[in-house]
Amino acid sequence: MVDSYVFRQMREEDIDQVLEVEHASFTLPWSREAFYNELYNNKFAVYIVLEEDDRIIGYCGTWVVIDEAHVTNVAILPSYRGKKLGEALMSKLMSVSREMGARTMTLEVRVTNHVAQSLYRKLGFQNGGIRKNYYSDNQEDALIMWVKI
Repeated sequence: MVDSYVFRQMREEDIDQVLEVEHASFTLPWSREAFYNELYNNKFAVYIVLEEDDRIIGYCGTWVVIDEAHVTNVAILPSYRGKKLGEALMSKLMSVSREMGARTMTLEVRVTNHVAQSLYRKLGFQNGGIRKNYYSDNQEDALIMWVKI
């Protein structure tokens, strides 16, 4: 049940566990330096972790610029997927972004990632276009999605 989980802002000491989620989730994972830079050098960045028993099992991030939030990443450990945790994490990110003044939220998702697209549509996202050859690992296109928050 989602109620037994804790959402909080990401801290530097979380990076090792976030990297575990990142490496389990993406073919081109971000580096430690990338997360460090997001936490300390990007004034637009907001990252949230999802914990169970002091273990990070998911995280997400966004850049809030003026009234727009651009989702950078969303990931849940594979063994925790299918439990509505991604939905809860995205809902939390949308709420935090709204509190920071965002009126819209956008993201890119692989055109073949139908599970994620379904989740985003459930949260109100709509198709906004295609970014050709967006992913550098295989030149897959990205679907751009938008929602008013």
